[in-house]
Amino acid sequence: MDVSLFQFDLPQELIAQKPCLNRTDSRLMVVDRQTGEVAHRVFSQLPEQLKAGDVLVFNDSRVRPARLLGVKAETGAKIELLLLKPLGDDRWEALVKPAKRVKEGTVIRFGEGELQAIAEEKTDIAGGRIFRLLYEGADIESLFQRLGQMPLPPYIHEQLDDAERYQTVYSKVVGSAAAPTAGLHFSEELLHKLKNKGVKLAFLTLHVGLGTFRPVTAERVEEHQMHSEYYELNAEAAHIIQTAKQEGRRVIAVGTTSVRTLETIANRTNGKIEPSKGWTDIFIYPGYTFQVVDGLITNFHLPQSTLLMLVSAFSSRENILAAYQIAIKERYRFFSFGDGMFIR
Repeated sequence: MDVSLFQFDLPQELIAQKPCLNRTDSRLMVVDRQTGEVAHRVFSQLPEQLKAGDVLVFNDSRVRPARLLGVKAETGAKIELLLLKPLGDDRWEALVKPAKRVKEGTVIRFGEGELQAIAEEKTDIAGGRIFRLLYEGADIESLFQRLGQMPLPPYIHEQLDDAERYQTVYSKVVGSAAAPTAGLHFSEELLHKLKNKGVKLAFLTLHVGLGTFRPVTAERVEEHQMHSEYYELNAEAAHIIQTAKQEGRRVIAVGTTSVRTLETIANRTNGKIEPSKGWTDIFIYPGYTFQVVDGLITNFHLPQSTLLMLVSAFSSRENILAAYQIAIKERYRFFSFGDGMFIR
């Protein structure tokens, strides 16, 4: 399948630079999975689209302030690191720029030197490096909180006034290099309304890394290789989801990361949802048969991205691209801080 089949033209002014003042004020496009029929709502109206017994599955991963601005110890040249995931023994996989200035053995200093990164080797991705971190004290996460910045996507050019707006209200487990952005539309009040309606809430963890936002450079979809990401599903959430499937109730994933986690587990356990943890590099594109997910809440994604391919697999490429054209005509806001879509 040609990657160019997932191309569309998006006016730059529709790329949201800031989140809505209130999380639930974003717009919500409701799309019929089978017919492609579209309806226009506001996200605060989501409870009207759901019924008692439905299960919403959220990713509770929390974004690490993993964008670090430092200097080369030898020359003072400015270097930027985006930490992707820990590898153990204070070794981290990261993206670095400008990558050409960072060779094996390069030392980068951050802050007053209380954190240093030593480049050990290249990875198989552009700008990818393995670093060993040297730091004072035992708590590296507190250093990240003090020295790091939120790793906003490169298409967002404005500063974020409140870093918590790039976190979901239910985020709990630190580990992501980017937010699971479908969840940014939910407020505590909306979650309360959903529970009062009888909607069940289940939480899993997938730490968003390069696998989610890495560009597709292959010409054929099937040739793209996903980067692995860590996930966990506990016994309580697994029971909620598995019971719903057995009873014929809908399981609705909030975000593509929740989809990928659920489908990974089902593929490894003959369709049954059980407590599980591990790494996934699942790549879902048209032709995939879904085992768990009956509905999907997501944002509007980049052209030719793996996220757009996953959403197209859940409905169809034709339905989704037609819905995107309607979104452009109706001036929906796109990408991380943009509006939402509910495919049911």
